[in-house]
Amino acid sequence: MSTGPQLIRSAEPREHNWLPVAIAAGVVVLAVIVAALTIGRGHEQTATALVNAPLDPYAANLPIGNLELSESSNLSGGKVTYVDGHIANKGSRTVTGITVQVLFRDYSNQVAENETLPLRLIRTRQPEVDVEPVAAAPLNPGDERDFRLIFDPVSPDWNGNYPEIRVLRVESK
Repeated sequence: MSTGPQLIRSAEPREHNWLPVAIAAGVVVLAVIVAALTIGRGHEQTATALVNAPLDPYAANLPIGNLELSESSNLSGGKVTYVDGHIANKGSRTVTGITVQVLFRDYSNQVAENETLPLRLIRTRQPEVDVEPVAAAPLNPGDERDFRLIFDPVSPDWNGNYPEIRVLRVESK
């Protein structure tokens, strides 16, 4: 006499395949690392200096003026902020590099963003503004040039006023 199909149970435990779980965890960790690096990095920016970082001794010979702010949209829909200005070399050395600190303040005059980056001189304005490092066109004693600093993006806490620009390092020959 047959009673039909019988359920056979095995006493052996089933093995889990951990490979998909390990791959998923690796992808998540990699995404977090990439996001942290992307957020912590700016366009050609170096490590952020302390707000009260000492100025280069030659900085007094490099007055900065005629600041202008402008904005545009980038291809991903974000906002790019430009700080254009004028710098003169009133000293006796030929300057081949300038590192500046740019402090954007919030409405309570606290630092909303602190960026340290190389100053880039405007090479041409037509058909669009093109910049180059100071080393490509050194500032001789008595020279004056226009510059552009590019920020992509600036902190949403920024009050919109002109940032403070401080000369932290000067390279010369």
